[in-house]
Amino acid sequence: MISLAVYPGSFDPITNGHLDLLERGLKVFDKILIAIARNAGKKPLFSIDERVELIEDSLRGRSYEDRLEVVSFDGLLVDYVRKVNAKAILRGLRAISDFEYEFPMSLMNRKLNEEVETFFLMTGLRYNYISSTIIKEVVISGGSVSGLVPEPVERKLREKFMKLDEGSSDVPRVVVPLADPKLVLRKKAS
Repeated sequence: MISLAVYPGSFDPITNGHLDLLERGLKVFDKILIAIARNAGKKPLFSIDERVELIEDSLRGRSYEDRLEVVSFDGLLVDYVRKVNAKAILRGLRAISDFEYEFPMSLMNRKLNEEVETFFLMTGLRYNYISSTIIKEVVISGGSVSGLVPEPVERKLREKFMKLDEGSSDVPRVVVPLADPKLVLRKKAS
């Protein structure tokens, strides 16, 4: 029997932290579905189709590419997990704040479907401060995210924000505290 896990998230965009978690998750599971959640409450930078394409481009050529599938879903995660006959949800934890959010969610998922288990993996040390939100803020501010996201994502971020800069003087701002003091932002020349 093939062990199947669902790794849900917005992946807006996917980062090297996500890829690290997937690679380590494949040591436990035979196959992982990367499930992009359609969340009406969020305003994503990239459309669902763009995120699917970015993830697939980021996986291309990796030795484990055939053990991953990129999908999107609406509704409750446990309903989607049941629909694809998976028994596991894979989640990454960077800090205690992630656990405080993820733990009650996993309990609710368990309440809704007792056959589904949530597996938590600690994010790899070199990526524990990375989030998609921080990545977008660094790029908006003119900083480099080289080594923090796959090359196709870095290229698409530059392209996306260049268009925003050209088309509007008020580029959307995402204000977040940086978790790593070594991460230095370079301001764009006005």
